[in-house]
Amino acid sequence: MLNPTSPIAIIAATAPLRSRPSNYPEPFASRMAGRQKRPLGTLFGLSNFGVNLTRLLPGAVSALRHAHSHQDEFIYVLTGSPTLMTHAGETQLEPGMCAGFKAGSDDAHQLVNYTQAEVVYLEVGDRTPEDQVTYPDDDLKAVWVEGRWQFTHKDGTPY
Repeated sequence: MLNPTSPIAIIAATAPLRSRPSNYPEPFASRMAGRQKRPLGTLFGLSNFGVNLTRLLPGAVSALRHAHSHQDEFIYVLTGSPTLMTHAGETQLEPGMCAGFKAGSDDAHQLVNYTQAEVVYLEVGDRTPEDQVTYPDDDLKAVWVEGRWQFTHKDGTPY
């Protein structure tokens, strides 16, 4: 059944920006400056997976380098040339390229915009319950509990 408040179709770039720029606690949230997400999946009432139209200004990052225990992720580059950071090192991407990140692989990833042009890409991720996220470069751990992320230090101390 169609949700009467959901649109039928939209121009993705006109979708509202995410109300909160980052879910991370400080000092990590401020590192997301220059990133804008438009939650397209939520706009249409999708609950099994999320879709974001994400824009990175020059110097911005997509997220802290991270790996999910239960959730798959996929990105598709629309404009710009971000650098994909994984355990294997740096991979230069360009429009039309895509990458996928299998849940449980422990291959932490992030996009970095080292260029002077903006980057725009689609990111898709499922919403599997009980997901945990590891951040190998930061003292941070996330657990998906009752529809929201709970962040702790790696030793379990809450932020």
